[in-house]
Amino acid sequence: MAENKTYDELFVGQSASVDRKVTDNDLWVFARSSGNFNPVHRPDFDYNHDGHPDTVAPSMWLGALVSAVFGNVLPGPGTLYREQSLMFHGRVHVADTVTVTVTVKEKQDDGHVVFDTTITCNSALICSGEAVVLAPTEKVTFDGGDFPELIVGTHVHVDALIEKCEGLPPMATAIVAPEDKNSLGGALLAHEHGLIKPLLVGDPAKIRDVAAELGKSLDDIEIIEALTHGTAAAKSVALVHEGRAVAVMKGYLHTDELLRHVVKRDGGLRAGRRLSHVFIMDVPGREEPLLVSDAAINIAPDLSTKVDITQNAIDVALSIGIEEPRAAVLSAVETVNEKIPSTLEAAALSKMADRGQIKGGCVDGPLAMDNALSPAAARTKKLTGSVAGRANILIVPNLEAGNMVAKELAYAAHAESAGLVVGASVPVILTSRADGDRARLASCAVAALYDTWAHPERDASA
Repeated sequence: MAENKTYDELFVGQSASVDRKVTDNDLWVFARSSGNFNPVHRPDFDYNHDGHPDTVAPSMWLGALVSAVFGNVLPGPGTLYREQSLMFHGRVHVADTVTVTVTVKEKQDDGHVVFDTTITCNSALICSGEAVVLAPTEKVTFDGGDFPELIVGTHVHVDALIEKCEGLPPMATAIVAPEDKNSLGGALLAHEHGLIKPLLVGDPAKIRDVAAELGKSLDDIEIIEALTHGTAAAKSVALVHEGRAVAVMKGYLHTDELLRHVVKRDGGLRAGRRLSHVFIMDVPGREEPLLVSDAAINIAPDLSTKVDITQNAIDVALSIGIEEPRAAVLSAVETVNEKIPSTLEAAALSKMADRGQIKGGCVDGPLAMDNALSPAAARTKKLTGSVAGRANILIVPNLEAGNMVAKELAYAAHAESAGLVVGASVPVILTSRADGDRARLASCAVAALYDTWAHPERDASA
């Protein structure tokens, strides 16, 4: 609770200070609210091209911090601005901590008060000025915690996944039919980031034409001829058996065409566990990535298949650095109802995890979407445990539900995503043909982390 100082309580020399650390989100919010999109104030702007951001905090954002001291501390709630002068002596950057100080200089008879204002950083004067405010005449208190939460649409988790791959050897990856800008561009971007060593399997003429459209050179990249998509998928799987590739990446072909060769009993990539797809979603405002499984392979999975789907998702979560995977098995309700089969299977999965049949994470269900993700909804329903309200993995009842959940997160919540098929002998990087370069880059990062986690002994560079 904040309480103000009325005009009568103020005296010359009275002072208040507030410390504030400059964050990326502060600058994104200021740019959006002010309409000032000057790139030198973007948190990702590299002014001198040395690979590190050189972001300068906007001067008027600093000025707004002075206003915050007046409104929150001294005089506090009820204060109204009349004048403010600002002179800037230096610059501050993301991660700097500034100290904003206001000091009573003069009390005027008409209720106005003159303040000296300063902003310092590491004892250096950044800004000085003078303000005139109309001080409150009545006591006011308020709770600053009742303001609505502000969610900034940035994707910190995807960036973090890519950074985690620094130092890993590039994975030798068979790119199946990279015959459009998205699939070839994504593969080349992952190559430029050192995530993969691409083997381009497809129609050489089409691949070279697309590279020319992108303005990219393929001089140091091997192209393996396969004039049909089926042939490209078969040859890519064969490259794994030959030891030339340790991952497969979908290009511009239907998922079914690729998976037909991945799952075949003779010459495929089966490894004993049911294959399943995992979306790794970077949802703005969430503290962790959110995994969704299975939205691409198993249409109507039975209980034994859901055991593998859940285990695969937990393994992916562990591989990308989630220390406590918490899997919510979703249904329409959070109580077991024999008329809703998904609730029975969810309860069984939860108990199987308790008995060690699913390892590495916590599993709870059935849970509805609200009480899987919202602590407030979980409290309202009196749900306890480590998963309810805090899930970082969503196990969906069937493919249709998973597809809807993932696309709602992407198009309504502005999430970025990566896609990976696990359960095979090697990671299968599986994205939509409509996905752009960044989704493919993120998927390659997840594949590299998963392969390193699952096969620490293997030479990923093949």
